[in-house]
Amino acid sequence: MTKVDLSLILVLAMRGTAYAGNCSALPSEGALQAAMTAAAGASAGGLFGGSRMWAAVVNRDGETCGYITSTPDPSQVWPGSQAIAKAKAYTANAFSLDSFALSTARLYTFTQPGHSLNSLGQSNPFNSQLLAPPPGTAGGTNQIAGGMIFFGGGVPLYKNGVIIGGLGISGDTSCTDHEIAKRVRSALGLNPPGGATADDIVYSPPDPPSVFAHPVCLNTWRNGTFIGNEAPATYPFVPPS
Repeated sequence: MTKVDLSLILVLAMRGTAYAGNCSALPSEGALQAAMTAAAGASAGGLFGGSRMWAAVVNRDGETCGYITSTPDPSQVWPGSQAIAKAKAYTANAFSLDSFALSTARLYTFTQPGHSLNSLGQSNPFNSQLLAPPPGTAGGTNQIAGGMIFFGGGVPLYKNGVIIGGLGISGDTSCTDHEIAKRVRSALGLNPPGGATADDIVYSPPDPPSVFAHPVCLNTWRNGTFIGNEAPATYPFVPPS
């Protein structure tokens, strides 16, 4: 048996208990995997073009319904992204309504120091006991892991105009995570009533100033258009002594 074969078996074992109970309205893990594979590509930007991702879905109650990686070998995706994907899914679901879709990307500015929701992240910390070692079993399926993430990669999921849960994507830049999440949601036919871009990421610049703005990342693309790159670090000028 090859290493890839063994890795795939372990991934399938990790998925074995997902999509039970109140998760029946959400896409199957097979459908999620196919949508993630199709979403990756150079126009997604970032470091890896969205090809090394964790994905997680929660139901409307915030319970983790499933989580997978886009690669056959989960160890080739950042281990830390499992928690981030689950928290993004929880956050997008927690702050969206039937008539108001709010991606995690749109929460960025609100939660920065000096803004109105700066302490929001303290309201619901992530339960790290509900993680699974990649590859592994358990991982908090049908439990509420919680967690708050305020950068790109989390989007709410809708069916017939009604919110049914959230999707979280992590494994690249936050801008690429959002792009992949948006593409996956659209491929699954689970967009909000306003369409695929109803809660799209906002960059100021080049977009007009907005309280929903998110910083540009490394190699940022949006809807097939190159936006730009995150500015390099700057340091205060120190005059010679």
